[in-house]
Amino acid sequence: MTATTTPSTPTAASTPAAGLDAPALRDILEQLASRHGIHQWDLGASCSTDTSVQVDRGEPKQMKGAQRSAITVRVWNDAGLVGVTSTSDLSAAGLETALVGAHAASAFGNADDTPAFSPLATAPLPELEQPLRPTRPILQLLDTLQDAERQLLDCHDAIGTVPYNGLAQRLSERLYLNSAGACRHQRLSTASLYLYAKAEETGRKPRSAGAMRLAYGVDELDVAGCIAEAAERTISHLDYGPIDTGRYTCVFTPEAFLDLIGAFSSLFNARAVLDGVSLSGRNAIGQPLAVPFLSIHDNGLHPGNIGAAAFDGEGTPTRRLSLVDGGVLRHFLHSEATARAFGVEPTGHAGMGAKVSVSPGWFEVGPTPGSDGGQQGLDHRSPEQSAAAGLVVIDSLSALHAGVKASQGSFSLPFDGWLVRHGEARSIEAATVAGDIRQLLNAIVGFEGEAKITPDGLCPHVWVEGLSITGDA
Repeated sequence: MTATTTPSTPTAASTPAAGLDAPALRDILEQLASRHGIHQWDLGASCSTDTSVQVDRGEPKQMKGAQRSAITVRVWNDAGLVGVTSTSDLSAAGLETALVGAHAASAFGNADDTPAFSPLATAPLPELEQPLRPTRPILQLLDTLQDAERQLLDCHDAIGTVPYNGLAQRLSERLYLNSAGACRHQRLSTASLYLYAKAEETGRKPRSAGAMRLAYGVDELDVAGCIAEAAERTISHLDYGPIDTGRYTCVFTPEAFLDLIGAFSSLFNARAVLDGVSLSGRNAIGQPLAVPFLSIHDNGLHPGNIGAAAFDGEGTPTRRLSLVDGGVLRHFLHSEATARAFGVEPTGHAGMGAKVSVSPGWFEVGPTPGSDGGQQGLDHRSPEQSAAAGLVVIDSLSALHAGVKASQGSFSLPFDGWLVRHGEARSIEAATVAGDIRQLLNAIVGFEGEAKITPDGLCPHVWVEGLSITGDA
């Protein structure tokens, strides 16, 4: 068992502390900047207190408590060049050292790629319903996880271990301050539970599956639902068989389709477009990308997004952004610098640094309002709709880091799933799905069921025809 610092009060919940004082920090920075003749600066900070536990067959495997701070300071010199430093010290002395260091580093700034303040860094922020929940003692977390593991092991005789599991809670804060008057501050409490079971029967290969739950606090986690989902998915893979290589109509679960969209998010990323590593060109806005009934939004403000950020690394407010509407590419994700290059407003998807990164937030996928939405009444469990060659249900994708060539559009990914014939589902022993993301987006048949909230977004089951499936010989 690995153990580090844990909460000092093991019998009672801890109330969230007072937190950082953003206006006071800005006042200190203004005084320090004036002392050193610095006229333009900004600061981004992320601080958190984390507690987590893991277990192994009823015994504690790991118990951790940690406090983390990551602070980035940027300074622009009189020539307009920017220097960047990182620190973990928010004291006056630490901030002074960071400011002076960033000012010295600005002499080596890149004149061809210089960020500026976001024009929206002082715009009103959206109101988010994010209640702060009390943190629980680490021994209570341990008891909860041990009980969850025990219940999962009792679900089926074949489930022998839960090799990957964890229960964690976090109290975090984010800051953005700049010399033009921006003063952003957000506090958030979150909790997460992960259970990944392994089952094995005599003479058969081990089969694994898992489930995850998120909430604002440990007491709100759907522990029973996580246990039930992990057990159901694991047991459903015990009766497995091979699949013939060929082309199939595939049904992506919400989690699998969102993983695939996330792997190709450079399609919507203005930074990737400018760097020449996106499938989209600068003039792609307004061009067809998918079937005419598909919509994709980036909506970090959705109530189902536990951990939503009210602003990005440059202080730009988060908002709902249409990426694809009616199958047509509508917007890119922007930082201040990329928005300036395209002549538009930043969208709230920036990181912080000398060359600012751009990344997606939380996707919403579904039919375009007012469209036909593709084929209606789809149900992969229907005997009529899963006859003949059968349907392939793709439950989870693997090796996304290695099997996706985002700049080329191709993918070849191992997956876990089922072959459904005449309404009867059988787990697939081993197989790979391959294709091109542009062809896939234009081969969507329709959507099945209500959209499901996942950690990565909101999405229904998505039907795609004609995908290449390679069975394991």
